[in-house]
Amino acid sequence: MNTSIHGYCDPAFQAVADAFELNFSERGEVGASVSVSKDGEIVVDLWGGTADVATGTPWQEDTVSIVYSCTKAATALCAQILIDRGELDLDGLICDVWPEFTGGGKERATVRMALNHSLGLPAWRAPLREGACYNWDHMVTLLENEEPWWTPGEKNGYHMISFGWTVGELVRRVSGKSLGQFFQDEIAGPLDLDFWIGLPEGIEDRVAPVIPFVPGPDFQPTAFVLEVMSNPASISHLALLNNGRFNANTREAHAAEIGGAGGIANARSLAKMFVPLAYQGANGKANGSHAILSPSRIDDMRRVSMETSEDQTLLIPTRFGQGFMLRMDNNHLPDGNSLVINDGAFGHVGMGGSVGFADPDCNMSMGYTMNKLGGGILLNERGQSLINAAYGCLV
Repeated sequence: MNTSIHGYCDPAFQAVADAFELNFSERGEVGASVSVSKDGEIVVDLWGGTADVATGTPWQEDTVSIVYSCTKAATALCAQILIDRGELDLDGLICDVWPEFTGGGKERATVRMALNHSLGLPAWRAPLREGACYNWDHMVTLLENEEPWWTPGEKNGYHMISFGWTVGELVRRVSGKSLGQFFQDEIAGPLDLDFWIGLPEGIEDRVAPVIPFVPGPDFQPTAFVLEVMSNPASISHLALLNNGRFNANTREAHAAEIGGAGGIANARSLAKMFVPLAYQGANGKANGSHAILSPSRIDDMRRVSMETSEDQTLLIPTRFGQGFMLRMDNNHLPDGNSLVINDGAFGHVGMGGSVGFADPDCNMSMGYTMNKLGGGILLNERGQSLINAAYGCLV
């Protein structure tokens, strides 16, 4: 496959460009972008392929796409800003901020539990009505009425889409702004990001439609996939599929503020969002960039907050900081179940394989987005190969 790659790559990071090109020629990439920052400067900013296969529209410099759970990193950063300012107490009770969040033990749940996926609300038991996740107030009310699947804080289970409302409602209650507006005012605007939680209509024609994952003959189903397929009452099934028929390729989905899975961005913006978290430089800023968090808050939130040998939702070993995924090396499992970054790095993977993360120990941040989803919930070979190449350039 002869795919044109555009953009800029520092010669010292040529291996990233090579891996990006290999994704198109050998790994079925259709349209994608990748970006890397080092010491606060963007050293890789590449894009290529086809954004819309129906029209043949090429992936452009300003093309954006749904980044699924990479949105959780943006949502978590909003909460972390409020924690850093002393406006939200990390170990305070959620019901102190959100009085209706009670019942079934929820009255003892803390903000930290919402961030580290131990809250106990990874899914809704009753079927969500069609379009439910596009209505913020409706989803918040459902959370208020849902019984936890376990005593909050006692277990860990990935909150696949509910994270956007459990954490996002805290942001709304404390700041007085919607999650999407707070993110624009405090993060996306100051950092000049093409990243939205609730997309303006004027950006709609820049969105690359999602291409669903289609299992091939060599696909190896994991315990999670088997549970989704065989047990409709399970957390795994309900967390993934009980979403009110969320359709990522509709204007309604793009416009909604879905803080757990609906963010729209490109690799450049993912990398830039993490720049001030990976490298602060003099005066707490990265080359004049907006310093969104204090060094002490960054150090605290990237520590292990919750880890388990079997996540209640994903049924694999998982490790989380305060709202962020940490290194999850599950290479003994089939492709799509790992995020192999350095210890001390933190970020988030999106369904299908997008990723953004910061590594303060290397002064590096990175983003990768694409339109063709891969198998698994975590990284597949395309994204991991780019990360491996970037780390290799640091040696």
